Amino acid sequence: MTVVAATLYRAGKCVGPVSIDAMPECHGDDEFVWIGLYEPSEEELRTIADRYHLHPLAVEDAINGKQLPKLDIYGEQLFVVARTAHLDGDHIRYGETAIFVGKHHVVTVRHGSARAHTELRKELETSPALLRRGTDYVLHAILDFIVDGYQPIIDQIEEQVLEIEQSTLDSFLTREQTARLFTFRRQLIRFQRVTVTMSELVAKLVNLDVPCIDRDIRPYFKDVLDHLRRTESTTATLREVLGQVFEVSNLLEQQRTGAITRQLAAWAAILAVPTAIAGIYGMNFDYMPELKVKGAYFVVLGVIATLCTILYLRFKALKWL
Repeated sequence: MTVVAATLYRAGKCVGPVSIDAMPECHGDDEFVWIGLYEPSEEELRTIADRYHLHPLAVEDAINGKQLPKLDIYGEQLFVVARTAHLDGDHIRYGETAIFVGKHHVVTVRHGSARAHTELRKELETSPALLRRGTDYVLHAILDFIVDGYQPIIDQIEEQVLEIEQSTLDSFLTREQTARLFTFRRQLIRFQRVTVTMSELVAKLVNLDVPCIDRDIRPYFKDVLDHLRRTESTTATLREVLGQVFEVSNLLEQQRTGAITRQLAAWAAILAVPTAIAGIYGMNFDYMPELKVKGAYFVVLGVIATLCTILYLRFKALKWL
């Protein structure tokens, strides 16, 4: 079975592992079971659902593994779906964590998540005073763990975008760089949709009276909501930076194109002088007295050199060359 961990906690301390085949007796308010599953089969999840009386509709959603973030209430139990994310190259890959929360149990079902809850469990077990608060605090810790994984994604994309932005000051954007910018833009649009729905989910836990959530735990969910909103703000700012990179790149390309056009025009004007003079002397006229003058060839070359030098210095002063 794809059980990562199944542990009984009492008074914030780990009592020990529990069997999946039977639901342990939990009498005190500070007693609960935390079961972690990773990509279980339908049969495996339904076995646990029978033991802990999980709602069939919630189980169906957890098996599906392709739900948007949401909060459902089934009697005295909560069903929460959160979206995990991690950066893979230039793309943001998404996973899902479905969380069943009852008074005496927490069941997490992960699909495609790159970050396991093992380190989170160890961290919580070092703080019995917080862990004894119960399943609602564990729910907060899981959501906080997932949301904390969002900001590094934005930070890494921001670094890469700023590198591309710096390169635009030195040269034209390459086809590869332009494609990467468009990829980042698409990824951020989708990521923003995920963070918005996650914010709506956490806001419900902050503002609504729902089963299994004590009022004194709401400030912890409010902290998670603040983290989400900061991530949303950073994502929106980064999308603006992407747009500015395109604008700056276009302006610089126009300036460079204009400079190249002026250079070509200047050299064309300079080369027009010898071309015109050579064209005149290339005509088949019988009466061109200067052709008979001694040294006329060198005089013409001197005139050409003088005019070209004057034009070159003039265009150089105008910064066209």
